[in-house]
Amino acid sequence: MISPEKIEAIRKLMAEASVYEDDLEESFIMGGGPGGQKTNKTSSVVRLSHGPSGVAVKVGESRSREDNRWLARRMLAETILDNEHKRKSAARQKAEKIRRQKRRRSRRQKQKMLADKHAHSEIKAMRKKVEVE
Repeated sequence: MISPEKIEAIRKLMAEASVYEDDLEESFIMGGGPGGQKTNKTSSVVRLSHGPSGVAVKVGESRSREDNRWLARRMLAETILDNEHKRKSAARQKAEKIRRQKRRRSRRQKQKMLADKHAHSEIKAMRKKVEVE
């Protein structure tokens, strides 16, 4: 049984993820796995899909349909928040990479790069054929 405090916390999480009850499509599926005949005969597994984001979750952790309904809502909100965080993080990393590419090199970096180029050119010059006069 889920306590009223947990239900309130799940509602806050849903509000943070911009998940509204009107956007949810809920269906019940017959369960399976361990738990005996009861789980195999009753439709206690909850499939919850969120139309605007296209995210769908399926929860059958508990034998209680009501518990699974709230657990599915929590999982859906967490998934949507996680996807949003990943998207923002990827955009931030891309912008940071471009910023690093455009940054000027320091004097020391530039001197080291030029020294490496000079050393490499000397190695390549030694590969030339020897001219005999």
